[in-house]
Amino acid sequence: MAGQAKWYVIHTYSGYEKKVETNIWKLIENRNLQDVIFDIRVPEEEDSEEKSDKKGAIVKAFPGYVFIKMIMSDDSWHAVRSIRGVTGFVGPESKPVPLTEEELINIKIEKKVANADFEIGDIVKILEGPLAGYTGRVIELVPEQNKVKMMVDLFMGRETEVDLEIDQVEPLD
Repeated sequence: MAGQAKWYVIHTYSGYEKKVETNIWKLIENRNLQDVIFDIRVPEEEDSEEKSDKKGAIVKAFPGYVFIKMIMSDDSWHAVRSIRGVTGFVGPESKPVPLTEEELINIKIEKKVANADFEIGDIVKILEGPLAGYTGRVIELVPEQNKVKMMVDLFMGRETEVDLEIDQVEPLD
C-alpha cells in the first residue's frame, strides 16, 4: 500500500505548521489511518541570512507549508482538509498534485538512493572533483546517504580516507 502513496503539499496558516503536523498525527492515531497517511514533514533549515538577527537559528524552510505522504482519496483528502489551520492542498483549484521525484530531491524530502556497481574491497576510480583520476579501495558503503568511504593513495604509499558521493566513482574494469 505504501507504494501507492505520494507526497503532497498542504497550505497552512502561517505559524500553524507544527500544530497541523501534530494534529494530523493525532488524526492518524484516532481514526486508524496508518495505512493511508504514512509521513508528515515540516522541513527546517539553519537561518543563513546575513542581515537576520536569527542567523544560525533553525527556521522553517517552507513557511506556511506541510508535506504529507499519503494515498489520496476523497476520504483522506477530507480528513486532512478538515484539520484546523489547513487552508488546502497545493494544486490548481486546490486539487492536490503530487510532487515529482525531482522536486522531492530538490527540497530534500526524499533522497535518491544511488546504486553502487561495486562492493567493499573493490578498487574504484574517482570521476570528478579535486581527486579526479585517482583510484582507491572501498572501505564503507552507505547507499541511503549516497556515500562511499574509500582509502586513496595520495602521498606515495600513505593512504588517506576520503568520503565521496557514490556517483562520483566507478568500478575499474
